[in-house]
Amino acid sequence: MPIKSGTKSTNASKGKSKGLGRGLNALIPESKEEDNVVVKEVVKEVVKEVPAETKVKLSLIEPNRNQPRKIFDEDALIELSESIKQYGVLQPLIVQKKDNYYEIIAGERRWRASKLAGIKEVPVIIRDYSSQEVMEIALIENIQREDLNPIEEAQAYQRLIKDYRLKQDEVAEKVSKSRVAITNSLRLLKLDKRVQEMVIEGKISSGHARAIITIEDKDKQYMIAQKIFDEKLSVRDVEKIMRSLDNPVKSERTKPENDFIYRDLEEKFKKIMGTQVVIKNKNNNKGKIEIEYYSQAELERIYDMLKKIK
Repeated sequence: MPIKSGTKSTNASKGKSKGLGRGLNALIPESKEEDNVVVKEVVKEVVKEVPAETKVKLSLIEPNRNQPRKIFDEDALIELSESIKQYGVLQPLIVQKKDNYYEIIAGERRWRASKLAGIKEVPVIIRDYSSQEVMEIALIENIQREDLNPIEEAQAYQRLIKDYRLKQDEVAEKVSKSRVAITNSLRLLKLDKRVQEMVIEGKISSGHARAIITIEDKDKQYMIAQKIFDEKLSVRDVEKIMRSLDNPVKSERTKPENDFIYRDLEEKFKKIMGTQVVIKNKNNNKGKIEIEYYSQAELERIYDMLKKIK
């Protein structure tokens, strides 16, 4: 059963940080294994920047309530705690000093596993960052290690945009992803809360979820999500269901002989545009292309993309 961490805080800083788009390698020594590892090399510039490692009592360290990751796999934590019992915590936590405790910037998983292992002290590197920098570092660390589920990732992007007034392309640059990837991730937050929970639990994929976002009836959306899970439907299966929902009469008609060509082009359009695209073709090689958008910002993004094509 997953373990959930603390609740979110609404406090935010509007300051912007620089250089985080290069990932954690510019801030935290790179390691070859996921958490409990021996650090092999450290770039000279980083050595100058990072303060010396020290040890701090585990009881004086607290997690960051605003960190993106809220769910931790209990079995994986137990496995890591056994490694820590045998070898200790080999990669230091990154923390910052608060009034009477240290707040975790990176390394909450190691902190939790250390508690399970009964460790009294852990190695730390003490840093001083703004609230925005802390959020960005935690997000980058989790993304690089693929620790976040799709909903947690989308919520983290949304917080950077709303609380710190970043644009989607600025978020994309900071986390080394494309703007289309950020847009697709944010769309998941339009899902019914019950469907979001199914994504969090891994019952349906983010691809399945994006395919049913356009269903406005939340109960119907949830019903189809349950059908996806129960019948183990593929994303392509769900897209067929969506097309039949959009136009049930036409779906019963005989498809044009070369319909598969248009469906292939449809998939290519979706990847390029980063949104739902439907090609409605006729037997006379005529038809229309429908491009969906979900906000004014996304409409402007699509316009800018088309404008560049000459």
